[in-house]
Amino acid sequence: MGDFQAASSEIAGPFKVEAVTRAAKTLRSAMDHPATVALAFASANYAPYLAEFCEILRVDGHIVDVIGCTASGWIEGANEFEGGSGCSILALHCDVGDPVALHGDAPHWPPHWHPAPNASVILANPFHFDIDEWLRDSNKRFPGLPVIGGLASGGGEDDTCVFHNGKVVDAVMLPVIGRTALIPVLSQGCRPIGEPFTVTRAEHNVLYALGNQSAYNALESAFQTLTEDQKSHARGNLFAGLAGNEYIDDFKSGDFLIRNIIGADPGSGAVVIGGIPRVGQTLQYQLRDRSIAIEDLERAYDGVPAFSERAFASLLFSCLGRGKQFFGDSGKDAARLSEAIGGKPSAGFFCNGEIAPVRGLNALHGNTAAAAIWVEKNP
Repeated sequence: MGDFQAASSEIAGPFKVEAVTRAAKTLRSAMDHPATVALAFASANYAPYLAEFCEILRVDGHIVDVIGCTASGWIEGANEFEGGSGCSILALHCDVGDPVALHGDAPHWPPHWHPAPNASVILANPFHFDIDEWLRDSNKRFPGLPVIGGLASGGGEDDTCVFHNGKVVDAVMLPVIGRTALIPVLSQGCRPIGEPFTVTRAEHNVLYALGNQSAYNALESAFQTLTEDQKSHARGNLFAGLAGNEYIDDFKSGDFLIRNIIGADPGSGAVVIGGIPRVGQTLQYQLRDRSIAIEDLERAYDGVPAFSERAFASLLFSCLGRGKQFFGDSGKDAARLSEAIGGKPSAGFFCNGEIAPVRGLNALHGNTAAAAIWVEKNP
């Protein structure tokens, strides 16, 4: 490992100058170099104090830039803190560019960006920023460039914000450059059921036909492949999976963009989903439950040991629908990530939506856990 370093800290309770100062000094003492950037995820009651919060971190923590957002729960190390007041902070000394504030009325990359970064982290306010439009622009301009991040949470529109050095912004993007790389890991908690079909008729987000049958009949057929126990828990846990890459012979978990099923009509045969399918795209219905999610969580990190020695930090963006209410125990996602990278510093939060690539295509997800493992490139 070279001179790249990281440190993380967690603060319990509402904003207090003494607690933030103590956390800043802890981060500073854990690193041999000033931090290039820190990412902070704080409960909504920190919002009135963001300018002071960021100033303390920058001055007492010797941190150049502080970016972050409000959160309904935050993550530090192997621990998840769901609800209440507090925050988590990850400080990094590595190769990153200057954070870029983004505006909701022009959700695009900066007009001039050369050379392209190695990856980027984005935090966005779901009420003020069109993340889907920004991701489309990103995928078009920088195909294959990993983008990982999350949508701020914490409450309603008035309680949710993204910030950069104490200033509230619509979104903020952190370019990863030089010798720093991000390894994305996505745990979707779903597995394909039934057969994959080609979309043969669709209008906007309404599926009418898959192959030579109605979308509803295909859904019913997939449902019938479940065990009786799975059927009893399937309500609210059936999803549509849109293939991220058509050039695959055998689709598996992780090959799909998972989208909610909003409604289904046996009369018309239509199924309404929370995404825009295109004619010719492969679709396969999906089942989500606790046991499947645990298996998927274990499988998601199978490849991490190959580069774990070069990992120096991680970020975790977990859906509000995961955590204790889904797994039955708190900390499943954070503990698995921490184990995979050998307990290196980590932070994150519970999101209103998670951003990560599937088969090279960056997309907004739900009900997932998206991790960014920070790695120093080989010389």
